[in-house]
Amino acid sequence: MTHVIFDLCIRDGACVEVCPVECIVPGFPEDEWPWYYIDPDTCIDCGACVPECPVEAILPEEDLPEEQQYTTELNALFFTEGMGYEGMKQHQSKKSHNKK
Repeated sequence: MTHVIFDLCIRDGACVEVCPVECIVPGFPEDEWPWYYIDPDTCIDCGACVPECPVEAILPEEDLPEEQQYTTELNALFFTEGMGYEGMKQHQSKKSHNKK
């Protein structure tokens, strides 16, 4: 199983800081991928990210409410059809460019 970020995500980023396997990535481009996403193939299901989310937008896959079940596939799709880890690199590049 994996943990899943769903549509309450406000892109706070605290979850990224505590992930021991670095499997949480901000969606990019943001207008197409508006949340952070968890790579289900890398997530070790440790749960470190759950208490860090200020809006409780991360749950174990098996605890997702029925209306949020679609987000399991959406998280996986971000890594297979979306930008995935490349999106994280572009997001970081954009942030460092904006600081100049």
